[in-house]
Amino acid sequence: MLEKNIIEYSKEYEIKDHPNIKGLQIIEGKNNFPISWLNKQGYCEYQLYLEHIKNIKTQSTPEMTHGISIHKQLEDIFKKDAIPTTFEEAIESSKIEASMSRECFVVSPNYGIRGFIDEIWMKPNEIVIIDDKPGRTPYNSTMNQVRAYCLAYKDMTNDKRIIKAALRERGTDNLFWTEIFTPNIEKEIKFTINRIHGLFDGTKPFIPTKNPRKCHSCRFKHDCEYAQ
Repeated sequence: MLEKNIIEYSKEYEIKDHPNIKGLQIIEGKNNFPISWLNKQGYCEYQLYLEHIKNIKTQSTPEMTHGISIHKQLEDIFKKDAIPTTFEEAIESSKIEASMSRECFVVSPNYGIRGFIDEIWMKPNEIVIIDDKPGRTPYNSTMNQVRAYCLAYKDMTNDKRIIKAALRERGTDNLFWTEIFTPNIEKEIKFTINRIHGLFDGTKPFIPTKNPRKCHSCRFKHDCEYAQ
């Protein structure tokens, strides 16, 4: 596949930072959160409250630092030989000749989500959206994250090709989980996204995890009244 580095997007949006919630933006007049928050929500909703509403700061874990380092190395290697292009050109040309891109930004003002896809394969008959994760376990939270990337891409492009979600073991070629983005899955991820919007607009409560193992590993355990 051709390697294409997407550096330009034709559409611009009205973007403001939310006045009270760290990381939340207002895009086209609607709250918009990073898709990575779906992973946090699946781990523990109260973690979102502590980090983004109470603004509690913690040090990055060694696993987080290592992951960021590997991610940066892969991105730098990719950019050395990749062909600079626009988002729209990459989509259109891939209908004839397959290509791949890294750090592809997607945003959906309609659903209030945004994020960077680790890697996307654009083929004449399908789109494969890949998120790199440590390990080989497809947790519901990580599956939801890549499903949201699929939703944002579909809403942004109205692409009629088959869209597949995939999780890959970081630093390898091992796609350990794949799934076609069907209408039923689309409905389910919209429901989860709406729940997160409800957490931040105050219509739904933040529910802490009941799993003591998650509490033990949590960066916020010393600041959480629910830590077990």
